[in-house]
Amino acid sequence: MDRFLHSDLFYDFVRSPIAVISFVLVSTLILLAVFANFIAPTNPFDPASLNLMNGFTAPLEPNAFTGEVFLMGTDDQGRDLFSAILFGLRVSLFVGLMAVALATGIGVFLGLLAGYIGGWLDSLIMRLADIQMTFPSILIAMLIYGVARGVLPPELRDEMAISVLILSIGLSEWVSIARTVRSSTLVEKEKEYVAAARLIGLNHFRIMLRHILPNVLSPVLVIATITLALAIIAEATLSFLGVGAPPTKPSLGTLIRVGQDFLFSGEWWILLFPAITLLLLALSVNLFGDWLRDTLNPRLK
Repeated sequence: MDRFLHSDLFYDFVRSPIAVISFVLVSTLILLAVFANFIAPTNPFDPASLNLMNGFTAPLEPNAFTGEVFLMGTDDQGRDLFSAILFGLRVSLFVGLMAVALATGIGVFLGLLAGYIGGWLDSLIMRLADIQMTFPSILIAMLIYGVARGVLPPELRDEMAISVLILSIGLSEWVSIARTVRSSTLVEKEKEYVAAARLIGLNHFRIMLRHILPNVLSPVLVIATITLALAIIAEATLSFLGVGAPPTKPSLGTLIRVGQDFLFSGEWWILLFPAITLLLLALSVNLFGDWLRDTLNPRLK
């Protein structure tokens, strides 16, 4: 810890207001999501706790029938919007983090193989990446989601919806990571330490895993951070379109989809607060990723 506090990375971090603010925002939102069970006044997805008489209560105004006051108001079902946002934030973050972990694993594995082995395997992987890059990632995610939902039995579709969502987003975001790892691997495999590892008889798998991989992870960390924001937005987009998180486990995108139905009838808060939460989450992750990219890039020093 002491070594980190005296490192150039920490020095650059404390000197950058944008990095500090974005990190604080991300950390706060993650903590709110993790401890939603203890922070939320109610469990918004427990039907027994809902009171339809509380429906459409404006923020910080007493309900006309029950007299209850809600920080961010309620939706059409009388669900406390603040509690719903905390639980929806948990779903969005979980899907985003798991999707990025899947995309990173696939991208690093394929990038190492393409860069180190080369030949026809490199051409095959890169052509697949080129084909996928010709389509918007959200369309790829929708295609994978639709195919996976079609394969699953009807009784398992809602139960497996989150897993399918993670799979579809992860498989649509691996390309940039794979291309970056491949480029770094092409440089690293020509260095003397790799030649020395070959001379002492190490196999290719061990060379890739123990020698090349640690030296190509720096750009992967940056791309993964930026991809997290893209994954969160992709999840919100799919849920907004009705092909993402199920109604029993709504995410921020689901809450925004519900809120837009009441925007023009005067219940603006049902849309506004989930949208602001999503904006803050995606923007803060993006800004922190941009700072990390600039800091870890020696050419910008």
